[in-house]
Amino acid sequence: MPETGVDRAAASGGAVPPPSADASPDAAPGRSLRRARGAVVVYFFVAGVILATWASRVPDIKAQVGIDDGALSVGLLGLAVGALAAMQVAGRATDRFGSAAVTLPAAVFGSLALAAPAHAHSLPALFAALFALGAGHGLIDVPMNVHAARVERAYGRPIMASFHAAFSIGGFVGAGTGALSAHIGMSATAAFWTVAAVCTVASFAARPMLLPGRDSEPARSGDEKSGGGGTAPAGRARPRIAPVVLLFGVVAFASFVAEGAATDWTSVYLHDTAGASDAVAAAGFAVFSAAMAAGRLVGDRLAARFGPVALVRSCGLLAAGGLGLALAVPVPPAALAGFALMGAGLSCVVPQAFSAATSYDPARAGRNLGMVAAFGYVGLLSGPVAIGAIAHLTDLRAALAVPALLALVAVAAAGALRPRRPAPAAGPAPQAGSGQV
Repeated sequence: MPETGVDRAAASGGAVPPPSADASPDAAPGRSLRRARGAVVVYFFVAGVILATWASRVPDIKAQVGIDDGALSVGLLGLAVGALAAMQVAGRATDRFGSAAVTLPAAVFGSLALAAPAHAHSLPALFAALFALGAGHGLIDVPMNVHAARVERAYGRPIMASFHAAFSIGGFVGAGTGALSAHIGMSATAAFWTVAAVCTVASFAARPMLLPGRDSEPARSGDEKSGGGGTAPAGRARPRIAPVVLLFGVVAFASFVAEGAATDWTSVYLHDTAGASDAVAAAGFAVFSAAMAAGRLVGDRLAARFGPVALVRSCGLLAAGGLGLALAVPVPPAALAGFALMGAGLSCVVPQAFSAATSYDPARAGRNLGMVAAFGYVGLLSGPVAIGAIAHLTDLRAALAVPALLALVAVAAAGALRPRRPAPAAGPAPQAGSGQV
């Protein structure tokens, strides 16, 4: 099938129109562009598998090292520090070499780093291993999001939600793999190395399908998707961040704290507090991830129908109620149901916060989204550490009440996500939740 003009523009780094809610959904992208979309889906899927496989076997690693919840939170700090440090390196490398060039080595490193925690037998070793695992996550996150945004622009219509759904589906598969490996008695070491090998092979297989060349000038829209800050034109003062953008960040922070809590503490809560078996405990994050993936697959349609404010308020209440159920009734069936509701509720919150950040001031969308994403990642990476510290002082049930309360904070701040009224000459107002993620 011959390439379309959009294909050629995307491949050469030329200007492509940004995705628009008005773009025809029937526009047929060329073969190379469809292959690039599939490749990016693979990398999002791999990233989800890696993180969830680790999360599903946390109780095993905790027992192997012989530490309590407080010490585990110190180990998890390595995950946060590694990810935040690597994101800075990945951003510079992506700007210099292009997202296509950086994605493969980042994915391979992230895949192999999964095996590191299985070889830790002391707290310092666990910290170092989780630093490597966090660095792998940070390295792959930036270039795959930049390339996803480039593919989305070339498509000319919103498709970002499908990439994030792939991450959630990868989380479900990774957590399910961890649960199955625990059920059949496979050691965490064997499970981690097996998953690492499969993810490495998948990463190599997907690399030739990425769009060639550097992201160059039009990739600045990719910075918007990846959380990179925009740059002010030469000679123009950089304006301050609008207060409402900080509210977008509060919404993202609250949601990401809850998501980080689910990633690192779901299996521990099910095993140590709810008395679940190793296999059932490992399945907890799988249930959460499956519900989140399902929510993301329908999130754009829900936003178009109900608007971002009503959607985020409803989802925040659902997430808080689901986690509240898991904490109020600490038995495996109720806890699993609660974590499923929590995942469904969180699924649509961050996409709407990111969409609001990019649409509030299109001329500074990259900078605004960079600020909002920074809020979110701080919550994602530091939240589990704070929960572990609180659990050490009280207990895990009390500590996990924090993300439930923060979900209510997102509900309270959701009014800031209401789309701005356009200027009279701008034409009719855009449809709420037009599909940007």
